[in-house]
Parts: sequence; C-alpha cells; structure tokens
Amino acid sequence: MSIAIAILTALGAPIFVALLAGASLALLLFPGPPLIALHQTIFGGLDAYALLSVPFFVFAGELMAISGIANRLIGLVRALFGRVPGSLGLAALGGSTLIGTICGSSAAAVAAVGRNIHPQLIDNGYGKQRAAGIITSSGAIDIVIPPSIAMILYGASAEQSIPKLFIAGIVPGLVIALLMAGYISTSAAIARIPRQARFQAQAAFVAFRQAFWALTMPVFVLVGIYAGLFSPTEAGGFACAYALFLGFVVYRTITFPAMLEAAVRSAMMTSRIMMVVAAAGVISWILTVEGIPQALIQATADAGLSPLGFLLIVNLLLLAIGCVLDPTSAILVLSPLLVPIAISLGIDPIHFGVVMTVNLAIGMFTPPFGLNIFVAQSVLGARTADIYRGVLPFVAVQICALAFITLIPGLSLWLVDSMS
Repeated sequence: MSIAIAILTALGAPIFVALLAGASLALLLFPGPPLIALHQTIFGGLDAYALLSVPFFVFAGELMAISGIANRLIGLVRALFGRVPGSLGLAALGGSTLIGTICGSSAAAVAAVGRNIHPQLIDNGYGKQRAAGIITSSGAIDIVIPPSIAMILYGASAEQSIPKLFIAGIVPGLVIALLMAGYISTSAAIARIPRQARFQAQAAFVAFRQAFWALTMPVFVLVGIYAGLFSPTEAGGFACAYALFLGFVVYRTITFPAMLEAAVRSAMMTSRIMMVVAAAGVISWILTVEGIPQALIQATADAGLSPLGFLLIVNLLLLAIGCVLDPTSAILVLSPLLVPIAISLGIDPIHFGVVMTVNLAIGMFTPPFGLNIFVAQSVLGARTADIYRGVLPFVAVQICALAFITLIPGLSLWLVDSMS
C-alpha cells in the first residue's frame, strides 16, 4: 500500500487518488476486511462535526481577500514600524500574521500579501530574492496562528480539543513571527535598505481607524470560542457573516458577483480538502485494523526511545515529508500513526499537534515542492530559482523556532493550562 501511494504521488497523481488506489490494492490483495468497507469508510471519515468549520473558514478567507482587509492590515503595520530597519518587510510579515488570525490559509496569505506589497519591496531595494523569500515564508505562519485549518484537521483525526489547539498555537506563532522579524530587520540594516517615513502618531491613528473593523474580526472569533459562546464550527460561520458585513456595509468593497465567485472558489477548495480527508480516513482505518499503531508503540518501547529522541525523529520525518505533501494530507495520514506513540511516551497530544503543524508549516515553503513556492511563483511572477534562494534563510530561522517549540512544551501549553 505504501509503495503504491509513493509511486503514484511521484508520478503526479492527485494525493486522494494515490491514497484510494493504495487502499483499494491493500483490500484486494490481502485477506481481511471486505472491499465493501472501502466506500463505507470513505463517507464515515467525513462524518465529523469539527470538519464543518473548514468550509466556513475557507470562505471567510476568500471574502477577506476581495474586501480589501489585507491592504488595511499591511497599512497599519507600515504606519507603526515605518522607521524600523526592514519596515516594509516587517509589514509583509505582520500582514501575513494578522491575516492568519482571520482565515488560517497559508496560500491565501501569500496571494493577498504578495499582490499588495511585492512591487513595493522590489522598488525599495529588497531585491527579487529577498522580497520573494519574505512573502513566501511569512504565509506559513497562518497555519500555526489560530484559527488554523490544519489544527482543525489534526483535532478531528487525533480526537483532540480544537479550542485547546487554537490556544496552543498562539505563543508558538508569535515566536516564529518574532524570530523572522528579527532576521528581516537585521538583514535589512546590514544590506542598508532605505528606511521608510518616520513614525507619526496621526498617520498611525488613521491607519488604525481604517483597519479597526478588520482587527476586531479575529478578536470576536477567538474570544467567542474561548469564552464558550460558540464552537469552532459556529465561529467559522460567524467569521463569514462578519466578513460579509465588513465587505458590504463597512468597506463597501464586495459586490454580489464577486461574492458568488468567492463562494465558488471556496466550494472547490473545500472539495479538494474533503476528498483528501475521505481518502486518508480509509488509510487510517486499514492501519488501525491491521494493528500498525500498536505495533509501532511496541517497537518504540522495545527500542527504549526517549520522548526527546522520538520528537527529533518526528521533526526530521515531517520536515522531509512537508516538502512533498501538503499539510492536510500529511496530518490526516500521519496523525493516527504518530499520536498514539507520542501519548505512550508521555508527550502531551496538544503540544505534539503544535509540533506537527509547525513542521508542516516549514514544509510549505521548503524547496523543491513547497506549496507556497508555487503560489508565489504564480502571484509574484518570480523565477523559481529566486524563490528558492530567497526562502533558504527563513527555513533556517523557522527551524530554530521549531527547536524552541519542541524543547519547551510550555510555549504551547502555558496558555492552555492557564485557561483550563
């Protein structure tokens, strides 16, 4: 089954096709579960209440992209850090981080920020490689900062609390953003990139007023979840309604045809995600029936592997897998295998979920096949070689952040413990 999946993926087959083909082959060639279990498990894998939040947050991200929210968020960051070295790069990073608190889609952040600020980065001396690297890598924070679609899928597949996962992602996401900000500012100062206008309270106030309604959106969503006012699924519905309110009433930047186009794109994106969810559910079911997770737990115990040693191996494995698989596929396929081992070693499953997500976030922009690289190539019109060279320093920066997050579980669990 694994060989069939690897070969089909290498040949360029859609990941859900590769997963279903491998599962079908396993059911045909080996005695055990009847073949009729295939379609039963496909639909059974989609029967999870938590998955209802995915289309809502995807649609909210699409509405954000067409409503001009990204422009206002970037403008606010520029007004606050205009005189800091690398302020324009910090604006791209800050814009991506703030967008992550709204939609949780890395590709959406790369597209939204790239269209708005890439030409300005080039004009202000950042160069093609540095500009492409900042935009491509900054978007990866969006699958760590809540609300995160990747964490929703981890929570559904590993049977963990999605609100706790959201809380656990806040500090690690900020750690990544701070380390990246430090590198952007330091490298810009060394390269003598021209600084922007001085900080002016009036300009900052105007930018804040323009971005105020956009900033309140993640506040309402996250506070509503943590206060118990609504579930993550209901929060996704609220995010869509609030984005429509901003686009139609406050900013008046959304038209009805544009909303319909956004709905169609959201439906297509949700369909792709759910096809992978369904196919991965079959793989997980076969592995469980065959006792693979239990065998791996026993093998880990026999090998005397420590929790830290296991996390190191997982980090290396996920960094490699993240280069060739999108986070959705990797989380859904690997969580049923890795989470039981982590729990058997005494590793908190919430912390482990954050570690998995950060690893796969790095894979989003790691050459050669990181998804953000292809999005940036399309949106920015940049050469692949320039993007590769531009992202390499940020791969190193985020691996440093991953080391902190892995070695210090309190970064993930401090807020969770304080709010429980």
